[in-house]
Amino acid sequence: MDPKESELSTKPWRQQVVDLLYWRDVKTTGVVFGAVLLLLLSLTVCSIVSVCSYIGLALLSVTISFRIYRGILQAIQKSDEGHPFKQYLDQEVALSEDMVHKYSDLALEKINKLIGDLRRVFLVEDLVDSIKFAVLMWILTYVGALFNGLTVLILGVIGVFSCPIIYEKHQAQIDHYVSLVNNQIKDVVGKIQAKVPGMKRKTE
Repeated sequence: MDPKESELSTKPWRQQVVDLLYWRDVKTTGVVFGAVLLLLLSLTVCSIVSVCSYIGLALLSVTISFRIYRGILQAIQKSDEGHPFKQYLDQEVALSEDMVHKYSDLALEKINKLIGDLRRVFLVEDLVDSIKFAVLMWILTYVGALFNGLTVLILGVIGVFSCPIIYEKHQAQIDHYVSLVNNQIKDVVGKIQAKVPGMKRKTE
């Protein structure tokens, strides 16, 4: 096994995601980014059924061609190397019950938290948070008018693979400007809270 593959398999999945987004291994990140972006761009032209079918046909074309090629090569050389994909066929690919339970519990925890947060916002437990959420929904109406969901997803993928590395290289400057913006927002929110009755947080 390749040392890089062995090292990757022993890393926690969170660290693997961080390494992927920060382009620690340019080749791996490039392949993943290119494949995801190509898939999303394909979905803008064809339906998801057609895209999945084309991907399946492409993979089968490669594996069948390689299988036939190796079979002919073994026949000519009169070798007995066996199936070219034997090492992959012998690998265990089934999901363990522990893994399923672990990620099911994590998903359930996130869903329950989301339901609780939505209830808190829509039932106006905190007026400030509800107004912030309303502003966000209002901004998203304009985003939805300009882009469809797939375009937003494509832009999101590009941002996910580009923003971390940009932030890492220009962290000081970005933190400075973000701090200035946050201070301005806090000042505006503070002035509004002081003038509008009922907008102060419960902790205040």
